[in-house]
Amino acid sequence: MIKIKNFSLWHFLILLIAGIFLMPLLFIVGSIFSGFSDNFYHLYDNLLLEYSLNSLYLVLGVSFLVTLIGVSTAWLVTFFNFYGRNFFQWSLILPLAVPSYLLAYVFTEFFDHSGTANNILRNILDAEPSVIFFPNIRTIFGAIVVFGFTLYPYVYMVSRVAFMNIPSSVIEASLLLGKNSISTLFNLSIPLIRPAIIAGITLVAMETLADFGAVQHFAIPTFTTGIFRTWTGLYDLTTALQLSTILLLVIFIFLTLERGSRNKIRYANSATTNNSFKPVQLKKFNNAIAFVVCFLPVFIGFFLPVFELLNWSSQVDTLISTKTIIAAKNTLYISFTAAMLTCLIALLINFAVRSFGLPQPINDLLSAGYAVPGLILAVGITKMFTNIDTLSSNLDIFITGSIFGLILAYIIKSYAISNNVLNSSFTSIPIALDESAQTLGSNRLSLLKNIHVPLLRTGLITAFLLVMGELIKELPATLILRPFNFDTLSVSVYLLASEERMFEAAFPGLVIIIFGLIPIYFLNNLILSNNK
Repeated sequence: MIKIKNFSLWHFLILLIAGIFLMPLLFIVGSIFSGFSDNFYHLYDNLLLEYSLNSLYLVLGVSFLVTLIGVSTAWLVTFFNFYGRNFFQWSLILPLAVPSYLLAYVFTEFFDHSGTANNILRNILDAEPSVIFFPNIRTIFGAIVVFGFTLYPYVYMVSRVAFMNIPSSVIEASLLLGKNSISTLFNLSIPLIRPAIIAGITLVAMETLADFGAVQHFAIPTFTTGIFRTWTGLYDLTTALQLSTILLLVIFIFLTLERGSRNKIRYANSATTNNSFKPVQLKKFNNAIAFVVCFLPVFIGFFLPVFELLNWSSQVDTLISTKTIIAAKNTLYISFTAAMLTCLIALLINFAVRSFGLPQPINDLLSAGYAVPGLILAVGITKMFTNIDTLSSNLDIFITGSIFGLILAYIIKSYAISNNVLNSSFTSIPIALDESAQTLGSNRLSLLKNIHVPLLRTGLITAFLLVMGELIKELPATLILRPFNFDTLSVSVYLLASEERMFEAAFPGLVIIIFGLIPIYFLNNLILSNNK
């Protein structure tokens, strides 16, 4: 049982924030006690199995592909020297800047009958216009490829850090015993970093289950598309909430697995010693293979969509339309506001944990919001705001459909990012500094303003940029909760793509990628710092 000593106004405010964070989820889970409608039984009898199987196939296929790509590339850049290694160490995380729905749009057009890929092969082989070299990409297999090449960096990053934490003496002992590199990888290295791989896979699985834009474009019935259609097509919010509860249960199972794997990683890393393993120089043939293995994921997941979007943009008469400018302004406004509020809340809560004895489990509970799919969060917030509007109808105050719902969803979804950065930053500040300041007569507010904030400046800026970079790409919650005529870049791209106006969607998509590159820079610095 959590006990709070010396309960104060600070504790009340923090608990109020926690209540607001958890309220949408309570409305979602509480829907199972509302009874089941005919729509739910219809979905249960005819579509629920299809939703479940498609979601399962996606998770299994994507998990296999990201493991194959992420582990192999991390192993190569950690233990071997080859042409382009220094470039691949950081460029392999570039696909994180490309939202999965954007790559899905690019793939659809690129591999279309009259798309770039088929046209290139027809010209090379002098084939007839009716000849098609690539099958229909709008399948579960196509979705697996899209998710695999946009999400593998999660596995790459954790595997790379885990490989670097393996003591060099262990690797050298295996090689001295006559084991080759491949045998050492499968019999020693992979078993040692298995917790890291599992952690990466679970994160990927949650992202796959939570996706809406890509599966919607590929017309694949999953839980997220089912929830969206139930809500917007059948106008049945209760059934949408009940479907969300099922998916939410699965998501939290993956979250539990991820947390368990993370604890194992910390335990394994704490036991490591100096790791100064010298990378092995690869010969010509193996050098070329290593280059290709590392180049293909970067090319498919980043350079291909960027080049194709640039190509489409060049074929549009008006590159920057008024709608794009307005969407960009809306995107910057909402993401900037939400990022500032998120970092402020994370700052205050971590300060309360440090200075007021707020239990850390409360902070950890607030961080669980990152595991909730944006679409589900949107459903819960809509239900919460609808009930509030009903209770306050006499006051003529209505918040459903306002900007507040979108900001709240953004804060709940991204709090974990800012919390992780600021929690680490607070840890680096000696407690003795706080004690000295209080001895000299400084109160807690002055301590936060004059000492902590200046020392946390780098952490605050990093957290802000990481959160803002993520929010700019967010689609499902934005699509549902945005006010009328309030389109962001992600929504603009989605709406244009749904109308098959790909060329017009190209430039807004490029802007999203450019903004997405900002957190990539900081992720790269994180990897380099771990390497040091």
